[in-house]
Amino acid sequence: MMDLYNKIMKVFWLVFAIILFLLVTFKCFSDGFERWAVYYLFVLLAVGMYFFKIWMMKRMERHIAYMKEQESLNQKK
Repeated sequence: MMDLYNKIMKVFWLVFAIILFLLVTFKCFSDGFERWAVYYLFVLLAVGMYFFKIWMMKRMERHIAYMKEQESLNQKK
């Protein structure tokens, strides 16, 4: 269940970043760059969350594998 949630959230952050980038870029051209440039920080935040999610998913997979290895070593004793 958590695996499905993590995959959905990973895609969510990527799609959110793309949509936000397109929206902010459009608004920069229509209303002026000075007014909307600061909103690129939110795009960077969304991209950062996407990469953070990928990193955490890989880290959790390695941790689960380590825990299974430790469990199998403890059962052999």
